[in-house]
Amino acid sequence: MFSKKLFEMREKVKDELNHIYKGDIYQNMLRNYYFNIRMASLGKKADKEKYPDDKDKILEMCINSVRKWAKGHNKEFEPKFDTSFFKPYAFEIRG
Repeated sequence: MFSKKLFEMREKVKDELNHIYKGDIYQNMLRNYYFNIRMASLGKKADKEKYPDDKDKILEMCINSVRKWAKGHNKEFEPKFDTSFFKPYAFEIRG
């Protein structure tokens, strides 16, 4: 049985996920990473240094991970997300 807190966390992250668009394998990988890492960042046992409670920083971490993975497979990855919801490139995205 889910706790109320867990249910609220899932709903929050699912709402945020609506602002990261579906797409190809890399875009969907971004969505999957975001969901998992964001849930970890909201948990009561979260390591705030590793997983800050900041949706923009979490997105940055996920984009960098997917870009690194795509680059290893000789692919380019340009993330698609709602720039009115997430601060567009207010963070450092490394290629």
